[in-house]
Amino acid sequence: MSDEIANNRKARRDYHIGDTYEAGLELKGTEVKSVRAGKANISDAFARVEKGQVFLYGCNIQPWETAGAFFQHESKRPRRLLLNKKEILKLDNEMSVKGSTLPCLRMYWKGRRVKVEIGVGKGKTHSDQRHDIKKRVELREAQREVARFNRQ
Repeated sequence: MSDEIANNRKARRDYHIGDTYEAGLELKGTEVKSVRAGKANISDAFARVEKGQVFLYGCNIQPWETAGAFFQHESKRPRRLLLNKKEILKLDNEMSVKGSTLPCLRMYWKGRRVKVEIGVGKGKTHSDQRHDIKKRVELREAQREVARFNRQ
C-alpha cells in the first residue's frame, strides 16, 4: 500500500501556497475502509475555520459497497480536521486576510492514521499561471540542451 492516497495538483496550479499544515482527519469506520480501497477524491477540497474548529469541505469519499444502509456514510459530508489550538488560532488569523483560502493539497497515510496536508493559499491570476507555464518550458528546454551537450 502506497503512503499517498490522493493528491490535488490543481491547488498548486491555482494558488500561491504559503505555509502548510499537517492535520488528522476524523473519519467513520466505513470511510476508512473506502479510503483503504482508494476511493477518495480531494480535487475540490478546502478547509474552513468555524467556531474554533477546522472542517474539510468538498472531500469526496465514496460509500463502501458492502456496508449496510444503516452504517453507510455521506460521500461529501464536512469532516473535522484535528489540529492543535495554536495552529487553529494561527489559521484563523491568516484567513482574516482577504483572498486567502485553505486548499487541501494531499491525503496520505502516516502509520495507521489518515493525514491531510492543507496550505494557506492566495489565488493566482491568469498571467501568473501563464508565467509559471513559461518558466517550466524554459527549464525543460535548458535540461534538453544540457543533455544534448553531454551526449556529444
